[in-house]
Amino acid sequence: MKNFTLGLNIVLVIAVAVLFYLHFNSTPSSGVVLGGSKPVPAGAFRIAYFETDSIQAQFDYFKQISGELDAKNQANSKVLGDMKSTFTSKYQDLQKAANSNLLSQAELASKQQELMQMEKAFQGKEKMMSDEMQDETFRKLQDVKKKIEDFLKEYNKDKGYAFIFSNSSDLMYLKDSSYNITKDVVKGLNALYPVKKK
Repeated sequence: MKNFTLGLNIVLVIAVAVLFYLHFNSTPSSGVVLGGSKPVPAGAFRIAYFETDSIQAQFDYFKQISGELDAKNQANSKVLGDMKSTFTSKYQDLQKAANSNLLSQAELASKQQELMQMEKAFQGKEKMMSDEMQDETFRKLQDVKKKIEDFLKEYNKDKGYAFIFSNSSDLMYLKDSSYNITKDVVKGLNALYPVKKK
């Protein structure tokens, strides 16, 4: 076992020496082709970023989409609230009638069955509205993302960035504000996708 470890260390030292030699004795070229068809240019590797919260606050189309989603969510909440208050009212009426012995056993069972059906309908409606809202939110946010991607492809044609990131506090730990292109992105997006004022 000791000989195996010694042999492995010797092989690793030789491999590092060869890599070191190849790295420092190779002639620099204008570009390196890495397994693909596009050469990687030598020189600066450019990266830019934009602030996601600024896009959300200043991109008019995104604000319009957010407003529409909020309005739909409020309308859904109102429908569900009305259904719930109707159910609560009928439940309280049934409790009063049951406590005062105004209903026969058959009437009481019928009213309880009606309440169970109402509760089932409420749960079904709530699930359906929630699923629809989730689907619509996903589709609209994907549309916003696509618009940003399309704009950035056009924007980057003459900028030459290798990567453009959206800033997220749990993703980016250090950023140089000189590479912040948020103003350009917001201005370009609002010019490309104007919102009609109502």
